[in-house]
Amino acid sequence: MKSLIESNLTDIPLFKRGKVREVYDLHDKLLMVASDRISAFDYIMRQPVPGKGIILNQIAKFWFKQTEHIIPNHFITDDVSNYPEVCHKYSDILLGRSMLVQKTNPLPIEFVVRGYITGSAWKEYQKQKSVCGIDLPDGLKEFDQLDIPIFTPATKNDIGHDENITFEQMTKIIDASLSIKLKNISIQLYQFAHDFLWEKGLILADTKFEFGLSDNGEIMLIDEALTPDSSRFWLKNDYLNGDNPINFDKQVLRDYLLNCGWDRNSPPPDLPKEILEKTLSRYQEAFLLITGEKC
Repeated sequence: MKSLIESNLTDIPLFKRGKVREVYDLHDKLLMVASDRISAFDYIMRQPVPGKGIILNQIAKFWFKQTEHIIPNHFITDDVSNYPEVCHKYSDILLGRSMLVQKTNPLPIEFVVRGYITGSAWKEYQKQKSVCGIDLPDGLKEFDQLDIPIFTPATKNDIGHDENITFEQMTKIIDASLSIKLKNISIQLYQFAHDFLWEKGLILADTKFEFGLSDNGEIMLIDEALTPDSSRFWLKNDYLNGDNPINFDKQVLRDYLLNCGWDRNSPPPDLPKEILEKTLSRYQEAFLLITGEKC
């Protein structure tokens, strides 16, 4: 499969370029294009993972359809023939890896929900027995399921890591009543997806959502949702058997980078073909488990 490093739709205004996606401005709508770029430790790797962008785009589309009974989202279509005329000449680039979405006013918060103690939450818990100002019981072990999912917002940073904040800090950034509403929606989305995936053999350990407001003030789920890049998925059988859970995000890549001698303060090394293939295989397996279809 031919990989896409950068979409370069030269005669469509670029709205935003992220680590993985380019977003183009189509006046009242946006065109999101998922490349095959992959990042780790705040660096974009020189080699793409061929087909990764298509998998991410299709998983996001799947979840937008699955969760629209909870909250509206910005997805309009991924049928290129229904895109504005200016897009049609780029059909070979856009097919499968793009979506036309409604333009909103994005809220400057990452809406993170955690059902298990791991990652940065585990590190914070070890230091102070709390996460983002939420006190947790003594005696938790890494990977333990929490009694109830917790909401742990973060500020969005285009460069570097997002910064965890408390709910009270969030209410100073966006309206308090809106904060309460979005906290409840985020937990509801997480619980729905967790229960859905549990039956599929996956555990949703944690995830992050993004929301925007339409011109008439309607809350919408935006960006991507419940993909391996925005969520931590584990194999249920491994977890229930007491094994350390295997992440379906970029863990193969991270493990390689941690053990190859790279100092993480200089440009990353070239990635072996084997690591790219193993990483793609994880994304493909996640797609199959989530959607029930092969990509």
